[in-house]
Parts: sequence; C-alpha cells; structure tokens
Amino acid sequence: MTRSPAAAAATDLPDPFAALMQITSRPSVVFTEGRGSWLRDEDGKDYLDFIQGWAVNCLGHCPDAIVAAMMTQAGRLINCSPSYYNAPMIRLAELISRHSGLDQTFFTNSGAEANEGAIKLARKWGETQRAGAYEIITMDHGFHGRTLATMSASGKPQWERLFEPKVPGFPKAGLNDLDSVERLIGPNTVAVMLEPIQGEAGVFPAANEFLRDLRELTRREGLLLILDEIQTGIGRTGTFFGFEHAGIAPDIMTLGKGLGGGIPLAAMVAHRDVCCFAPGDQGGTFNGNAFSTAVGCAVMEEIAKPGFLATVVQTGLYLSASLEGLSRRHHGGGVRGKGLLLALDLAREIGPDVAAKAFQRGLLINAPRADTLRFMPALTVTRDEIDHMIGILDQVLADMAA
Repeated sequence: MTRSPAAAAATDLPDPFAALMQITSRPSVVFTEGRGSWLRDEDGKDYLDFIQGWAVNCLGHCPDAIVAAMMTQAGRLINCSPSYYNAPMIRLAELISRHSGLDQTFFTNSGAEANEGAIKLARKWGETQRAGAYEIITMDHGFHGRTLATMSASGKPQWERLFEPKVPGFPKAGLNDLDSVERLIGPNTVAVMLEPIQGEAGVFPAANEFLRDLRELTRREGLLLILDEIQTGIGRTGTFFGFEHAGIAPDIMTLGKGLGGGIPLAAMVAHRDVCCFAPGDQGGTFNGNAFSTAVGCAVMEEIAKPGFLATVVQTGLYLSASLEGLSRRHHGGGVRGKGLLLALDLAREIGPDVAAKAFQRGLLINAPRADTLRFMPALTVTRDEIDHMIGILDQVLADMAA
C-alpha cells in the first residue's frame, strides 16, 4: 500500500511525538507542571498562560480547591454508571439550577456533546410540540463543536466542504441582525441557537439589545432560544452566565470549558417545560460521573464566593484598558469582548506570527484569526501578570514593526 505524504511525514516525526496523530500544529515543547497562570516545560522554562486550555482552567492550573476535590472524591467514588444517582451529580445540578434559574441538567463530557444534546432536545420538543419542526437557526461564524451535527450548526467557512454530507436543518442568520433571523423562520423552525460571544470567530459579542429582541421574537413565534455558554459561562464575562448581561433567560443553555476547571465536564441545562426526553433517548457512559461532578461543585462554589465575580469584572476592565493602550501604541484596531474574554484587533494580518514570537518569549496567546489575538486568562489572573503579558506583546510588536 502506498503511503500518503501526510502518513509518511508522521512516521518521520521524532520521538515521543511519532505515536500521536497529528491533528494540529504544536511546538516541540512538553509541559510538565502548571500552577495558577503559569506553565513549566520539561527543561524548566516558565510560560505565562493566557490561553488556559481555551478558557478551560477558569481557576488557573492546579488550584487548591480542585486538587482537594479530586483527591477527596477519588478516594470515595469515581464512577458508579449513569444508570444510578451519585451525590456530587445531584449537588452540581442543584448549584447550576440555583444560579441559572433553569430547572434540569444533563451532564456530558464535552461542550460539543452538550450542544449535540441541546439539538436533540430541541428536535424532540419540535416533534411533540410543533408538528415535527426540526430546523434550528444558527449564526454565521458561530462555533458549536466538532461532532457532525455541531459542525453543521456552526458557521465556520472553513468547514463548508469538510466531512460531507453534513447534518441538514441549520439555516444561518447574521449575528446582531434580527431581520435575518426573522426571514429564516418557517413551519419547520423549532429554535434559534447562538453564543452570547462568538469566541472562535474572534470574540464578537451579541449585543444586549439583539439578545433581548431575539428572546421576544422566539417567544412570539413559539420557538426555543438556545444559548451556547460553553465559553462565556462560569464567570468568564463577570457574571455567572453571559445571558445575565442582557437580562434574559434561555430555554436551553449549554455549559463546558470552565465548568470542569480543567477536566472533561459539560452540561446541557433546560427549563422544565422543554425537558421531554424519554428514557433511552439520551445517555452517555461517563456522563455525570462522581469524580467529574465533584470537581464541578468545587468550581461553582469558588465562583459563587463573595467578591469573586466583582474581582473578575475589575480585572477584566484592567485587562481591557491595558490592551487599549497597547493598541494605541501599535496602531491597532481596538479591543472587543467582555470580562476576561477579550480580543485585540491588530489591524493587520500578523496574529499567528505575534503568537509564535510571544511563545518564544514565554507567553501563550491565541490568534483565532489572522488579524486578532484572543485573551482567555484564568479568572484569578493578577494585574502583575497582565502587566507582564503586555510587556511581552509590546516587545514583540515593536520588534516586528522594526
């Protein structure tokens, strides 16, 4: 059998990388330790982490609260099967309900799986309540995951011809364009689904007014509103959930990333009137296991502590102001986002180069598009760490300009 060029290249990789399937470009650095906002590689070099696993490590690397929860729960119960209740599962569902105002939670292992569950629940509801309606209006440039259904729901142009045929039933509207949503509503429409902030697209927020108008429209038309809070939830924007800024509530919400504070944990949460799964409709081998949900409880309890979210707001304002200053000094296009999910518009397509040069200087930063840097630090990041990050980017941008 003739090997493809990609397969041949993979076998030529140096150990220990050759045994790994190459699904992304990674620097040849192996991280071995992490604490707070910092990572250390096997050579002892320290890196300031403003990616944090793509907004996953909401409390930073190896925070005491999560380590304690993991050690305690690992000695009690790890997984007794989703066919049975466990105490942390019940506790975490209660915490999510208390803080979100929604009623019932289905736990999953990833955000994509949570969104897949939301799609299934909406379609089941459409089958029983809207004469078989199944279409879910989503947004151009949205991102909802990497299963076939969630890729189909996403609006990434790069995916238009990937893994065809896609799952049908996801017409695309424009973010912050209510008329484009209204034009797509038809007899087969069951829901509208979007992110409060389009993170993967480059941190583009849905305006509060748009979210309020969308909530009114979906109620008037008898449709469900699904909010993908996988990146914006769990304190990331300075409130427990991103929808709170607009003063609305969805019918279905999905959570992930920060919910597990670094371990695989996500959730699909819904109003009781929408919860129409019958036994056997939905499930998952590891879903709601005691180990993961115990960690989720620790995360929620930390975020709920007095003053925690107020500190996130103030830190976010400081980060935003610092990035605005950086933008002015280097002729950028400004800052967008909310809380500690921010983007710097570089006004030119140098993002990947900036990220690569920053990495060489010990800073992990993400360029979701060629003209943009994205900032997703731990919610516990300090002002000194922000200043250190700004100093590195200042040097990088100055060197590139020279």
